[in-house]
Amino acid sequence: MTKSLFAFTIFFVLLLCDGSTLVHSQRDLGVRPTDSGGPLMPEQAAYDIKSYDLDLRIDPAEQSIKGVLTAQALIVHPTAWFVLDLDPPLTVDSVALVNPTSNLQALNFQRRAGKLWIAFPHTKQPGENVRVRVSYGGKPRVSPRPPWVGGFVWAQTASGQPWIGVACQSDGADLWFPVKDHPSDEPETVSLHFTVPQPLVVASNGTLRKVVKNQDGTQTYNWFVSNPINNYSITLNVAPYKTIQDKYTSVSGAVVPVTLWVVPEDYDKGMALVKETKEYLRFFEEYLGPYPFRSEKVGIAETTYLGMEHQTIISYGNHFKFDADGFDWLMFHELGHEWWGNLVTASDWRDFWIHEGFQSFMDTLYLERLRGKDAYFKGMTNRMKSLRNMQPVAPRESRTTVQMYMASPDYVRSDGDIYGKGAVILHTLRYLIGDKPFFAALRRMAYPDPSREKLTNGRQVRFTTTDDFQRIAETASNTKLDWFFEVYLRQPKLPRLLSERKGDQLELRWEAPEGLPFPMPVEVQIGESTQRYEMPGGRVSLPVEAGKNVVVDPQNWILKAQ
Repeated sequence: MTKSLFAFTIFFVLLLCDGSTLVHSQRDLGVRPTDSGGPLMPEQAAYDIKSYDLDLRIDPAEQSIKGVLTAQALIVHPTAWFVLDLDPPLTVDSVALVNPTSNLQALNFQRRAGKLWIAFPHTKQPGENVRVRVSYGGKPRVSPRPPWVGGFVWAQTASGQPWIGVACQSDGADLWFPVKDHPSDEPETVSLHFTVPQPLVVASNGTLRKVVKNQDGTQTYNWFVSNPINNYSITLNVAPYKTIQDKYTSVSGAVVPVTLWVVPEDYDKGMALVKETKEYLRFFEEYLGPYPFRSEKVGIAETTYLGMEHQTIISYGNHFKFDADGFDWLMFHELGHEWWGNLVTASDWRDFWIHEGFQSFMDTLYLERLRGKDAYFKGMTNRMKSLRNMQPVAPRESRTTVQMYMASPDYVRSDGDIYGKGAVILHTLRYLIGDKPFFAALRRMAYPDPSREKLTNGRQVRFTTTDDFQRIAETASNTKLDWFFEVYLRQPKLPRLLSERKGDQLELRWEAPEGLPFPMPVEVQIGESTQRYEMPGGRVSLPVEAGKNVVVDPQNWILKAQ
């Protein structure tokens, strides 16, 4: 192993396989644990968000915000309430119903913990469209350790200029604006208007429509998101940014703008990152299909914190660190979430592994592209060493972000299995069904039908579940895989492979948790020869010549108890 490969492998394992690195205990950091998602309350299930319009003034000196959020929604069940989520540190000044004539009708509201309960004048009926306007503001929660613990990030550049960001994946976007904080409901469009002191720049999601200079020494950046977007991906980045602009020609033939917003002192370093990002795009498009947001941009904003997969404006804080082969793991990982997380989104956090496990698999697959199959196997073997197996990777019951991140009952210890174990489960599936069906299944998971690969109007984006992937993999491989998904994803314990050599016979037997069926075939190396043996009943007996060395599963394809 070369020095650069060894260093990369150790760093990679620490950051992408170790959940304690990826997810930190909020209790240890001395802050109130907050979460996102979980069972959807009836008052929020009663409406479907169509759009958000957020007009926000950011005051760096006071570290405060003041804004107006207008939510447009379709009523799907009768309801007398319109319930949004909003973090308690932020205050609500007024709430109004925007009538079709744009007149405002004041509405009564209540604050109940982290919920904003808004009373309609009368019960709204299915099929009605409503627009609710909330005026609010205050000092938003400050993130003590972004991006793992959410909130605003107030920092300064080397020259003393404001450098502001927000991260809220595990905590929810309600940390900074009123929102229906559940992954199952994405707005179809979002209008974002951010006012900041001149000459600060705001980089955000979607397409920049215009910048308006105001007479009070501020300027307003107007961004528009034309594709559905998950709540935690909506973001802002404020700094005296300079831009590095390039273009990328997608496999679809579309020419997509690539823009990096970088603080002035790092401008020269940014050129190499943009070039490398285009290589990553080619890799992802080869395996998963076209970049999903070609109608908008490939965007990157330099941040003071490590990173986050904000749609079309990835937060990047890896300090332009490349290994000897020019690989920036953070940029690669967050970019891949444009497919796993933004194009394909879990409708409940119970399926969060579809975001993190799938992308963690792609991270290690890129090692195979860069350094060959041996590096890939070593990467997967290293992942196997850090698994916790404390809770199912994909439970059937609804979950919050905290429940999926934190495995212990008191939610203090973190659980990175949605990352590392998710990746190794896919690695084992690759072995089971073979490369051609496996990679076909990955592509169909991203785009279920080739016709969707041509779409850029938002209909390419969709919600998905673990059951969806099982059906896709079964179709691609023409194999029933219910036993595989049941053992690896629906319960936490690993199967154990028992091996016993009796004279000239080697007996192998699977011992699966809870007595579940587990007919996993096994490769066995006898001497210099390796052969795959089917185990339809979970056991097999095979002849072994005296004196021959035997290695079971020599390449460590199968995720199993050690």
